[in-house]
Formats: sequence, C-alpha cells, structure tokens
Amino acid sequence: MKYALLICDDETVMPSNENLAADPVHQAWVADLERRGAELFGVRLRPVSDASTVRVRDGETLVSDGPFAETKDFVGGVVVVECRDLDEAIEIAAGHPYARWGEVEIRPVWE
Repeated sequence: MKYALLICDDETVMPSNENLAADPVHQAWVADLERRGAELFGVRLRPVSDASTVRVRDGETLVSDGPFAETKDFVGGVVVVECRDLDEAIEIAAGHPYARWGEVEIRPVWE
C-alpha cells in the first residue's frame, strides 16, 4: 500500500539541504527505508515565502502569496512510500528526523 508522508515543520528550524544530507539521523532513516525495501519518492518544498495559493470563488480566480493557513508549521516536503500496512508507515514516519521537532502526517494514497 502507498502512503504519503507530509513532512511538516517550523521554517525557523529548517536545515539546509547540505545539513540534511550530512545529518546522521536522516542518513539512518534513508538506510532504514532501503533495508525495508520500501519504495520511496519524495520532494522537498521551497519556503512558504515562495508559495502562491489559488482559489476560485464565483468564477473569479484569486491568487495570494504564501500558504492558505496562517501558521508557523507548514508542509515542507512530501514523501511517498510503498509499505506493508499503516503500522509500517507509522514506523517509517516516526524515524523521520522532522518528527522530532515538527510532525509527519500520514495519508493513504488512492490507487
């Protein structure tokens, strides 16, 4: 079954790509996925300052800068994993470094 992991964190704590690549906790998480044979696809998102939000109301397209919600936590990346079941998805999400200061939301993927 496929699950999307929405990686949510606080932009003030967000490490650079270089720091993340050198982080032993992140390296261990990737190694755990490889050990499990979990299929992995993911992308890291740019900061919310680069975001645009689109809404259509009464036929009018409204575009605003930034995220829809006013919050310090935001979706900083999306990872899709193929795993046995929700229990394995929870184990994988709990091992993600951002789960230590942010949160990882798990959603089953429609197939």
